[in-house]
Amino acid sequence: MFNQLKSRFGSGLALGILGMVLVWLMILVILPQILMIDYSFRPNLLPAEVGGPKDTFSLINYETLFNNDIHLSIFFKTLWSSVLVTALTLLVSYPIAFYLAKVATPQKAALCLLLLIIPFWINEILRTFSWYIILAYKVPLNALLLGLGFINRPIRFLSGDGGVLIGMVYAYILFMIFPIYNAIESLDTNQIKAARNLGAGWIRTHWRVVIPHSKPGIATGCIMTFMLAAGSYAVPALLGSPGSRWFTQIIYNWFFEGGNWNQGAAYAFLLLVMCIGFIALVMRVFKVGLGDIAK
Repeated sequence: MFNQLKSRFGSGLALGILGMVLVWLMILVILPQILMIDYSFRPNLLPAEVGGPKDTFSLINYETLFNNDIHLSIFFKTLWSSVLVTALTLLVSYPIAFYLAKVATPQKAALCLLLLIIPFWINEILRTFSWYIILAYKVPLNALLLGLGFINRPIRFLSGDGGVLIGMVYAYILFMIFPIYNAIESLDTNQIKAARNLGAGWIRTHWRVVIPHSKPGIATGCIMTFMLAAGSYAVPALLGSPGSRWFTQIIYNWFFEGGNWNQGAAYAFLLLVMCIGFIALVMRVFKVGLGDIAK
């Protein structure tokens, strides 16, 4: 990276850019994580007791989670639901990305990309509220389904995890589409034509030609979508029911309602470990490295 920056901007400016990046990473990423880990191993004490004999490292904050069956079940439910959100987003995004990269004309692709991006000019909370209105019991979606005769009575979309899954797929779809689109766009179209001319159907063509080439993009999209879903607070808070709590809501309660930052830090660190484990798993499944993802 330094050599590329040096060849483009010169040694002085290249060092300055790298220095700013390192400072940014240190202040906004590394130091907060170190502080969070430190908090997670310390007990929740009164200000006067901090630094005293009671202020020692222990695993009591982590034991709280593993001894609380409700919180532990929500933790694993968040893990599973985030994987499901990632899979659903991939199923929706892959055909769109392939269409934009290899089927649509440049004019149509530009128009479709613009239509995809425009809704994201609006704040995420407002977009989530719009889904709350759409999925409500006696308004738009139920009225449409009733009018078309698909259902006999309104469905409570917001009574379980359905509304949360729909809202998250919509909220994070661009983070899946763009990496896959960039990967597929670099594929030589002649390879697809050759597979078709040799008698391969569309499914086999995608399985043997398109998907292997777009693995870095798929891996990047899955990683970004999973981490955003696992760390989401607004969508489950607005579209979820009391029985569909997300692990981030519990972390929020520890920090801002319970006032126990140490316990919240322990929960947040476990969520971070879960995300890192998912990243490692995706990289292993797709057989890609950090360099492939960075491209």
